[in-house]
Parts: sequence; C-alpha cells; structure tokens
Amino acid sequence: MSLRVVIVDDEPLARERVRTFLTEETDVEIVAECGDGAEAVSQIEKLRPDVLFLDVQMPRLNGFEVLEAIDAAAIPIVIFTTAHDDHAIRAFEVSAVDYLLKPFKQPRFRKALERARAQLRTVTDDAKGDPQLSKLLSQWREESGGGPRVMVKSPDRILFLKPDEIDHIEACGNYVVLHSGKEKHIVRETMTAMETRLSNSGFMRINRSVILNLSRIKELQPMAAGEYVVILKTGVKLNMTCSLRDLQARLSHA
Repeated sequence: MSLRVVIVDDEPLARERVRTFLTEETDVEIVAECGDGAEAVSQIEKLRPDVLFLDVQMPRLNGFEVLEAIDAAAIPIVIFTTAHDDHAIRAFEVSAVDYLLKPFKQPRFRKALERARAQLRTVTDDAKGDPQLSKLLSQWREESGGGPRVMVKSPDRILFLKPDEIDHIEACGNYVVLHSGKEKHIVRETMTAMETRLSNSGFMRINRSVILNLSRIKELQPMAAGEYVVILKTGVKLNMTCSLRDLQARLSHA
C-alpha cells in the first residue's frame, strides 16, 4: 500500500526534516508541500492525500483552521508536527491520530507513521479521517475564544469571521450576506442555520431576512403601527418586525 502524503509547515527547515525522513520510506509518495494554511486547504481538497503532516502554529490559517476549512470527506489521517504541546497533547487525548513534538527524531517519526499505516489499513477511502476530529475542532473554537466562527471561502483566501466582526446578516436566495464593516461576504447557508449558530453570541433575527448583532444598535426610530427602524452604529437602517418586548428581552441578556 502506497501512502500519498502532504507536508504543511511554514518553516522550510521543518518541511525538509519531514521530507528527509519520508524519503527513507519505500511506501510513501510526497504529493505536495505547503508553506501556509491557505495553500494547504487547496492542495488537500485537490489531491486527497492519505496522510497529512500538519504544523499547528502557522500564519493566516493555523493547523486547526486548516482542518476546519476542509470538507469532512477530504480530511486525511493527520499527524501534527508542532513545537507547542499545549494544543497537540490535549488534542490527541480525544483523537486516535498522533503528534510529533519538535524537534522530533526519526524513531519517533517512524512510530507516528506506522500508526498512520495501521489506521489506513482499517478504514475505507470514504472514512479516512478520525471520527473525533469534529469534537477536537469544536473544542478548539471554544478554547480559542472565537466562539462559533463563520468560514468564508473565496478563490484567493479563506476567512474565519468571529461573531463580533459581523454587523448583520441578510438573506439572499440560497445564500446569506455577512456585513462586516465596509465588507460583504457571501456564504452558502440558510438563515435558520445561521440564526441557530449565532443565537448565543448576541444575535437576533429582527425580520424574516435580517439577523442583527445587537451590540451594533445605535437607536430605534418608531414607525406606524408599532413598527420600528433599527439604526446601526454604521448608519445602516433596517426594518424590524419583531416585537419591541422581544428585543428588550434579548438586549437584557446580550
């Protein structure tokens, strides 16, 4: 069985170390090397490797964000290579993958690779990833203080917006538009799913088509028949069809 491997690390010397160890393995093919997380996401989804050697601390996207950005079906067997055991050791208490703490030596490296081989022999091509990865990623999001981040993918970058970076969200057919300052981001998601995801982060659906970050409210202007217009700190005006009592209740808990 040949292992198709991708190496991801922002340090060239670290990639070289992994590459050197792998060249001594007769059943391994290195299909890509990536110097940052965004490139890694693209290559992993394109190449669908069997094993991923993944650094934790990287610019733009760290190791956990790389995994979060990949479609679940494309997540390979993951071996973290990291100088920071505070993430990795805790991670593998809940997963069946492995980690290498830099500077690792070849015997330890081979042990990790053998674990990857063993796992690959026991799973199908459609289920390579560790079933505990989703639990790990959820734990990382909570511990990072970012809350339920919203991933925005575009051809040239991947963003992870924290709730406090979003002003309001508008429905647009099968998509939603996230308004963040002067920027707009389109995400394929339903309003109901987005409302559920952000319900504990200070957001409220004020009409059928708008979910609002309550911390962005500047004032309310009364309209006819008990309706109001919400004016945001950015100057944007949004119609509100929910009751003022419901808004007050949510504001008191926001």
